[in-house]
Amino acid sequence: MKKVIIAIALVLLIVKVNAQTTIIPNANDSRVITTGIPFVLIASDARAAAMGDMGVATSVDAYSQQWNSSKYVFSETKQGIGISYTPYLSKLVNDIFLGNVTYFNRLDERSAFAASFKYFSLGDIEFVTDEFSTALIQRPNELTIDASYALRLTDQFGMSVAMRYLRSDLKLDGVDGDATPASTFGVDISGYYQSEEEAYADFNGRWRMGFAIQNLGPKFKYDQGGQENFQPTNLRLGAGFDFIFDDYNKVSVTAEVAKLLVPTPPIYGDEYNYTDDNGNGKYDEGTDTLGSLVQSDVIYKGQDPNVDFLSGIFQSFGDAPGGFSEELKEFTWSLGAEYLYQDSFAFRAGYFNESEEKGARKFLALGAGFKYNVVNIDLSYLFSASKVQSPLENTLRFSLTFNIGAGAYNEY
Repeated sequence: MKKVIIAIALVLLIVKVNAQTTIIPNANDSRVITTGIPFVLIASDARAAAMGDMGVATSVDAYSQQWNSSKYVFSETKQGIGISYTPYLSKLVNDIFLGNVTYFNRLDERSAFAASFKYFSLGDIEFVTDEFSTALIQRPNELTIDASYALRLTDQFGMSVAMRYLRSDLKLDGVDGDATPASTFGVDISGYYQSEEEAYADFNGRWRMGFAIQNLGPKFKYDQGGQENFQPTNLRLGAGFDFIFDDYNKVSVTAEVAKLLVPTPPIYGDEYNYTDDNGNGKYDEGTDTLGSLVQSDVIYKGQDPNVDFLSGIFQSFGDAPGGFSEELKEFTWSLGAEYLYQDSFAFRAGYFNESEEKGARKFLALGAGFKYNVVNIDLSYLFSASKVQSPLENTLRFSLTFNIGAGAYNEY
């Protein structure tokens, strides 16, 4: 009887050894985080573009709605209208562009309202079935409409909430069975601090700080049976300082970091049976025998990205397969400076950096601004500093601002 028990135990041990599985990771998994409706992350105004795609902690302007709408309660202008135009892929085509219209109104000493409309056109696409058919011309596009309310909580600090409707109409009638546009909604929460002007040894100065959590909202689908996509939920943190040399000359320097609050794609692999020939409890290539395929596309390292948007926000801070070092690479950073002369002329420069593994966007930007009566004209130009060419490389961007009731409030 004892021999029978020993024999059964040996058989079970052999079965257990032979039944082990291992996951062979895929070598070409992408580490870049992708979202739906990514155009909302493109800087639509020339001032922010010239300073390295930043705006969460810069001084208030008409386009603060995109970056940090709580800045409006520090505006010296009663109302403003901003119009901007950004060519996209201008080296290849001339009909893809990003347009933006923004309106703000500082209602009183402590509150402000703003609204904006952003439109991204992918140009005209022509479809011809055969040489006898009339060409079908369509223009895929994406857009957002938003409104914000800002409240000044103290003399130096304000907060704001914005609601946004996002719509993506990329499907083509006559080509896609379901040509219904995808749509969703999002919320921004932001705050801005601006200190009093303080006297230093050779100049006066003012500190600025800001934060914004943008596009908080549910996932959405581009088609009925497709996968769910995260919105480009984004965290921005920034700080800056104004060097006020006299009534005519001021230099502002600002730094900003940003991170997508979206799960990192895990490393996937294929699961196989294997025989542990050397008995060390793990699969050793070249030593152990690889068996049959058990399952494809199994998560090898990282966390499951198929979660709701709220869980995805918290998960995004600790789910990178490479650990903390990879999490740090998911932060982009910008440095920008602005020289302002007599509130009439501005010269700007900025640099934007993104990890090579997370998109490899790196560029230097320059820009200028001119003010004449109630009109501001801003320009910016981008130079790519990455091996990956930017769609906005060598692109000149334009912004036009109309100031209504300039000097209605005294903040400086």
